[in-house]
Amino acid sequence: MEGPKILWVIPILGGVKITQTTLTSWIAMIIIMALAYWISRGISVEHPTKKQLVAEKLMSMLYNLVDGTMGKHNEHFAPYIGTLFLSSVFGSLLGMTQVLRSSTADLSTTAAWAIATMAMTWYGNISNNGFLGWLKSFTEPIVVMTPMNIISEVASPVSMSFRHFGNIAGGSVLTTLVYSALAALSAFVLQWIPVTFINTIPIFQLGIPAFLSIYFDLFSGFVQALVFSMLTMVYVGGANPPKAKSGI
Repeated sequence: MEGPKILWVIPILGGVKITQTTLTSWIAMIIIMALAYWISRGISVEHPTKKQLVAEKLMSMLYNLVDGTMGKHNEHFAPYIGTLFLSSVFGSLLGMTQVLRSSTADLSTTAAWAIATMAMTWYGNISNNGFLGWLKSFTEPIVVMTPMNIISEVASPVSMSFRHFGNIAGGSVLTTLVYSALAALSAFVLQWIPVTFINTIPIFQLGIPAFLSIYFDLFSGFVQALVFSMLTMVYVGGANPPKAKSGI
């Protein structure tokens, strides 16, 4: 599978390369902002519209998920989790157009999200335990576990990024291979049909690639977005436990 192609080069700072991934990410952001603008128009307390009720229900589900996973004290992370989920979903779904390349099929996208997640996790640990306390946590439960704890800390963002990237990119590769194989099969079978109109129709390419795309781009795209968001909530929530109430 080839990497994302460079579409343009902006002649500033030595040349800023705009790739297919960059374009898809921008389009996903525009879609999310357009949806937010559309939903926010005409909001009314006395006479809520259907789209407002749907939006309020979805927001309630998001905050309940964040409260249940990270704790109510961490619900201020809900906008970030929602944005991360939508960016992942739209980044994957745009690949179904066959014109754009899925932004999540590029390791640089998922790696950037994973690094952001771990940065928030480390910030939470340092804020709650202090820098020395955070370093000391690598020696627990016993000092000999320090190398393993360090490897585990580094492996977390790596596994997050590769899991999401691997599922989306692997699905794209498999769909392409199946589509090419069906094209070859159609050409082989239809060459024996003397009718010109019929032997130009790639009959074996009808239907099967569409079902594969629905699974890998649609279903798998939603699942991987949810898994990535859940892992983010688990890591960040674990680094930000509830504050102990002081007794009188």
